[in-house]
Amino acid sequence: MGAELPPDLYRGERVLVSACLLGEEVRYDGGSKHAPVLLRALEAAGAVPVPVCPEVLGGLGVPRPAAEIRGGDGEAVLAGTARVCTVEEGRDCTEAFLAGARAACAAAREHRIRYAFLQRRSPSCGPVSTHADGGLVSGPGVAAAALRRAGVRVIPAGE
Repeated sequence: MGAELPPDLYRGERVLVSACLLGEEVRYDGGSKHAPVLLRALEAAGAVPVPVCPEVLGGLGVPRPAAEIRGGDGEAVLAGTARVCTVEEGRDCTEAFLAGARAACAAAREHRIRYAFLQRRSPSCGPVSTHADGGLVSGPGVAAAALRRAGVRVIPAGE
């Protein structure tokens, strides 16, 4: 599963889960990152997954150009000191990433969510590292950073 979190912490709760981990084909390339081990662990704990794809919630289509953060991590994007741009063309898509982060936070509030299992390395969901400046950098993606600020415990999941 990638997340070594005792199931008693989230037993019977609604938890946010990156939609791609649930098998939804919402990744930038039109694929998923289906994570059956995570799903079995959530099911065994009686947790109810609430799927979110911040990039889709922010208005980006599937498939869409790959994007990365430029000039920092998700915290820097929230602070206005970094941007999110497409890798190939450099098109700025920061506003869509921010809108998606706001939508993920709204879902967390609506469902009284305390835990989010998010896809590693995503510029939106990456809990501890993210694609930025042509590589991987330490720090969260945009939605992961926003969820943390909202008091949600963000847990790395997927590969």
